[in-house]
Amino acid sequence: MRDFRLVWLGQVISLLGTELTNFGLGVWVYQRTGSVTDLTLIFVCASVPGLLLAPFAGIYIDRWKRRTVLALTDVGAALGTLSLLALLLADRLELWCIYVIVGFSAAFLSFQIPAFAATVTLMVSKDGLGRANGLLQLGGSAAQIAGPLLAGALVPVIGLPGLVACDLATFGIGMVTLFLARIPNPERAEAEAPGSLLEEAAFSFRYLRQRPGLLGLLAFFALVNLLLAMSQVLSTPLVLARGTATQLGMVLSTGGMGFLCGALVMSVWGGPARRMTGILAFSPVLGLGCLVMGAAGSMPVIASGIFLLCFVVPIINGCDQALWQTKVEPELQGRVFGTRQLLEQLTVPLSYLAAGPLADRVFEPLLAPGGRLAGSVGRVLGVGPGHGIGLQFVTMGLLLIAATLWSLSSSRLRSLEEDIPDAISETPISETPDAALALEG
Repeated sequence: MRDFRLVWLGQVISLLGTELTNFGLGVWVYQRTGSVTDLTLIFVCASVPGLLLAPFAGIYIDRWKRRTVLALTDVGAALGTLSLLALLLADRLELWCIYVIVGFSAAFLSFQIPAFAATVTLMVSKDGLGRANGLLQLGGSAAQIAGPLLAGALVPVIGLPGLVACDLATFGIGMVTLFLARIPNPERAEAEAPGSLLEEAAFSFRYLRQRPGLLGLLAFFALVNLLLAMSQVLSTPLVLARGTATQLGMVLSTGGMGFLCGALVMSVWGGPARRMTGILAFSPVLGLGCLVMGAAGSMPVIASGIFLLCFVVPIINGCDQALWQTKVEPELQGRVFGTRQLLEQLTVPLSYLAAGPLADRVFEPLLAPGGRLAGSVGRVLGVGPGHGIGLQFVTMGLLLIAATLWSLSSSRLRSLEEDIPDAISETPISETPDAALALEG
């Protein structure tokens, strides 16, 4: 666990820097354009390249040393951040530049996410996977709390260029910890010969098709991600339509606090013995959080809704991640996790593309003064800027609850853990007697 904690610490620091840049870019774009659609296009550019590359990224994750993959992803993301800083200092930054840079960085992240998930399996015991995934969520939540608060305080002092410069510095810290830790690689059969990219990409699809329970789980998360992605991108305009950037920082930090509390629970508890129980029992709370945010009449109530939503996310994600890490063979996890990322996240860019137009052209006009629902729904949710987005949140909350009820009716999901045997041993590779053979120098 020592090496895992060292890599984890470096990633937390790097994530903090990323949160500074993300906050600054969101405010920069929305304040200059006032368009939710322009803001959501950033999220689209951040998701599409990773989705297209994910199945092929997984192939190289299984072929290459895990440290090499993780280091290359950090270098690529740092290059994107460096380009952003150069454009800001030259006063040449435009909206299309942000789209290109975000897409470039996202291409490298398509390697990082499945690579790190597959590496954790080799560094932590099977019983400790739930707690380790909780610790990963804890690091992300700590960055989400500190990032918006710190960015909100620093923006008036150092501006967006200063935030991006801080982000660049954190990449260096992440790289140092990455090379100080021992990172194991999975054992591979001597006779194993790599096929073509298309053949190996097709293998992971066949692997999942032979396990209907895992496919059903992917379908459930694809639907949940479709709805949660909208809440992610619409949180900023929901708050800014009625409040200030400082209030936005406070609301987002409250969400980060929810992540922190949920991640603390997961890192200590480790989740239920049956991972599907944890996933299905906590998923309805996601819908409840959206309902509270949408129906809120004040910033404190919006903050309580986002806290509730974010509290259960690390528990659900931790259970889901541990389930996949347990059921998929370590030497196949790069390929399978890459395809899993593609299928689970395929709905996210569609959600981003739909969120802005739905907010600007459908929901906001419905609850504008004189809008079609101003005299009915408007009496409950309110009328004016931001209230249409609130109606959008209420709709998403109801759909999230319905999605969970649908999943509970599926026998394949309920019996998934019994139908698919565990594929890993109790002891991680990094703690086996011959672990040195699997470690990089």
